[in-house]
Amino acid sequence: MTERLLQFIWQFQYFNKGELTTSDGEKIQIIFPGHYNTNQGPDFTDAKIKIANTIWAGSVELHLEANDWNKHSHEGDKNYKNVILHVVVNGNSIPVNTIPVLELKNRISSLLLLRYEELMNAESFIPCQESIGTVKYLVWQSWKERLLAERMLRKTKTVESFQQQNKDHWEESFWWLIARNFGIKVNADAFEAIAKSISINILAKHKNQIHQVEALLFGQAGLLEQRAVQKFSHNAEEYPTLLQKEYSFLKKKYKLKPVHIPVHFLRMRPMNFPTIRLAQLAVLITESSHLFSKIKEAKSIEDVKKSFTITANDYWHYHYKFDEPTEYKKKKLGNVMIENIIINTVCPVLFAYGNYHKDESYKQKALKWLEEVAAESNSITRGFVNLGIENNNAFDSQALLELKNEYCNKKRCLECSVGNFLLKN
Repeated sequence: MTERLLQFIWQFQYFNKGELTTSDGEKIQIIFPGHYNTNQGPDFTDAKIKIANTIWAGSVELHLEANDWNKHSHEGDKNYKNVILHVVVNGNSIPVNTIPVLELKNRISSLLLLRYEELMNAESFIPCQESIGTVKYLVWQSWKERLLAERMLRKTKTVESFQQQNKDHWEESFWWLIARNFGIKVNADAFEAIAKSISINILAKHKNQIHQVEALLFGQAGLLEQRAVQKFSHNAEEYPTLLQKEYSFLKKKYKLKPVHIPVHFLRMRPMNFPTIRLAQLAVLITESSHLFSKIKEAKSIEDVKKSFTITANDYWHYHYKFDEPTEYKKKKLGNVMIENIIINTVCPVLFAYGNYHKDESYKQKALKWLEEVAAESNSITRGFVNLGIENNNAFDSQALLELKNEYCNKKRCLECSVGNFLLKN
């Protein structure tokens, strides 16, 4: 038994409520158990309890042992002056005060305690792996909606922090997040730093010259500097040399300082090399203007996908790195990457925009688009699918990622609708 489990039992009244009495023998009727309090003070507030013939309104405090009241120094604490009932598991050594005590020791289901212990001690993919198949469809549906909303609100905080950094410039925040997304997991921090080092206004001035935009991005990434210090053979090419010259001029003009976070090539597919992703990002800049505004006004997910259907310039059709020619292959942004951008950047920023402006239409559009994008496939989503859990679209997969990372991994079964269902049934 833990205090959090006791709070859960009291919140949902999962105990035998027949003939309740205080430690002094007075009858108790629980009219309303109160609201669970996650802030400082008693565990539950605004409760309504009838003791004997009097109805009391106030707070309820819970402890495993009655003498925990004194151990936790509640006596004399003004935050606990409004406590009308002290609920405990064991009523030994009841404090000498005027607060009625309710003991639950013999009223809590031993099966509930056993199930909780099994969940807390489980070392499987998720704690409830053996019984998750018994959860009703309606429970799953409503819980996935809640999980997705929580995930979007968490991501909204990242957008809000960017907005504070750039004085509420939505296009700038969108550029930072798009760049981070292009860096994928390995180079995300470096790409974000690159984006923050060059304002979108500077990039807009050079959008008609792809080589200048590439020079800015590659230069800020330190990739042109790395090339400059290398000793080249007769294979050294003209285009990278042109980018070096352009960057040298632009760096002085705008007083730019290259980022100090290195980009990485090791253990990744060539199409994800930072050179290729930066080249594609450069094309996106040259082919789009006020991109976030276009996203906001887009009528369909297909319109959004068209905005990201881009191909790196001709030099990269024959390269993955500078000065290392390869066989011809167009470096087009694939559908999987486009949908990754929609899931991890487009929809969260659109949701954050709706949240900021209190406009539900943008939030609903973001959620609708997630339903229209293919489900993500990774170790977590595959783990749930193996247990018979549906993963039909990005709406589902984002909810499952939130469930695994924020609830299952942290054993927050008491705050999970699935865990609640299994414990009370």
